[in-house]
Amino acid sequence: MHIKTIAVTLGDPAGIGPEIALKAVQALEKRLSAREFRLLIVGDVATLQMTGERLGLRVPPITDLQTLQDAPSAAILPTSRPTESIKIGTVSAESGRQAFEAVEIAVRQAQAGTIAALVTAPLNKEALHLAGYDYAGHTEMLATLTGVSDSVMMLAHDSFRVSHVSTHCALEDVPRKATAQRIGRVVDLTYQTLLGLGIASPRIAIAALNPHAGEGGIFGRHDIDVTSVLVKDYQSRNMNIEGPIPGDTIFVKLRAGHYDAVVAMYHDQGHIPVKLLGFSIDKATGEWNALSGVNVTLGLPIIRTSVDHGTAFDIAGKGIAQASSLLEAIDYALKLADQSDRQTTL
Repeated sequence: MHIKTIAVTLGDPAGIGPEIALKAVQALEKRLSAREFRLLIVGDVATLQMTGERLGLRVPPITDLQTLQDAPSAAILPTSRPTESIKIGTVSAESGRQAFEAVEIAVRQAQAGTIAALVTAPLNKEALHLAGYDYAGHTEMLATLTGVSDSVMMLAHDSFRVSHVSTHCALEDVPRKATAQRIGRVVDLTYQTLLGLGIASPRIAIAALNPHAGEGGIFGRHDIDVTSVLVKDYQSRNMNIEGPIPGDTIFVKLRAGHYDAVVAMYHDQGHIPVKLLGFSIDKATGEWNALSGVNVTLGLPIIRTSVDHGTAFDIAGKGIAQASSLLEAIDYALKLADQSDRQTTL
């Protein structure tokens, strides 16, 4: 029986990536033992061993590319040894290099068909830049590594899904980036992903760029001249696409189940509602104690999901990091990989 291999990259090894990766292995022990899939952690072995010893977590055995298909249900695929020691909770060029190398290795294996999907733990953009990799984040890095020019970020929390027309750019640049071609590309990729998740007739709403969808042109004409025209074209093809819907109501409707996904115009418009739902706050202390949510990159030739949080340097190494977002990302990756297999055999 062929067992799907899901690769988990450690992200920045000075953050919580090593901890949540080992906690995910622990949480998935029964499923891994039942050979539902194989989990391959890609990262620095010494960092994982140190994390396991300090927190009392089991560290999987080491494998290599030659024996990968014969690896146990959980294993480590090592990156090259660090050129200098990595200090937990500290930004460094070495951490950035390790984070990039893990992703590069996993991407190459996904392209070769060795792994079914890639799941990424968080990296630190400053560390990445110190290492000489000028990327705004994972999404842009993965696009370059796979030769894609127009990938799309989708955030998901249960049935709450939000794709983004633009992400890491200045707010003043959003109207220029939100062309009909780009919005259409995001809608199309979101539609295809929803089909892949088993939704037969996807319902997608496009968020307005301006308050009140421009209020008849008083607050700008982008929603009228660009989005409305695009939506009419989709509807003429009997696709259930709505918009532009004002940003202050569209996510309430999404949460109420009126849509299967929303297309947001810019980073904060889409991220804020997803993270408000995904982060659980302890009212007594005012601190977050759990989080969930998945970042899915659409438009790549490989399957990639990720946690919906950062490196959390402030709690790294303390043993209190939650693996819930990583576990959700692994489940999402498996769903997409299963659907990809079904489509391939049709």
